[in-house]
Amino acid sequence: MILRFIVFTAAAGILIFGLPRLASGLYSIGRIASVDSASQRPVAIVFGAGLLRDGSPTPVLRDRVETAADLYFTGKVQKLLMSGDNRFVEYNEPGAMRAYALELGVPEDAIVLDYAGRRTYDTCYRAKEIFGVDQALLVTQRFHLPRALVICNGLGVAGEGVSADRRAYRRSSLGIWNLRELPATLVAFIDTFITRPLPVLGEKEPIFPEPPPQ
Repeated sequence: MILRFIVFTAAAGILIFGLPRLASGLYSIGRIASVDSASQRPVAIVFGAGLLRDGSPTPVLRDRVETAADLYFTGKVQKLLMSGDNRFVEYNEPGAMRAYALELGVPEDAIVLDYAGRRTYDTCYRAKEIFGVDQALLVTQRFHLPRALVICNGLGVAGEGVSADRRAYRRSSLGIWNLRELPATLVAFIDTFITRPLPVLGEKEPIFPEPPPQ
């Protein structure tokens, strides 16, 4: 009886958490590109990925900023929307992303900061509602891109993913990140298609007051 319960619980867990991850993976097929093969879009959305103790970007976040900078330098995008967490004075993801992008040579007027991108859902929601983004390249690593694509497209931002995997990450880290995507993707589907919770909002700050030039 106990064994049967354990098997049933395990099977239910696989279905509940595994199916959304599988669905997002299938959805992302054909929607992820490299810098060279990416479509031209007005904006690249760069998702936060944590800071080191000294306040500088983590290697994962540096890879995202570098990839976004390449998109700008190759003319694939006109603006970089850098979105991250800034709930605390001493923790400023967008500011660290901006500083690194400036080091890479991205001009200041090409960078737009979103200080309330506390999670992927918030970033996509605010990109549409606050910054007026209708089309974008989504810059993050492949383990995160399926969820980001589902959320942004589900919220009305026509997104194409651009892989920011610029180095070989440790297998242990990749395992943890992919495991974390299981519950995160389930929550993403619920948020995007069922509950639609409101993130922190505010006054509208359109990146392009007029439609971007084609």
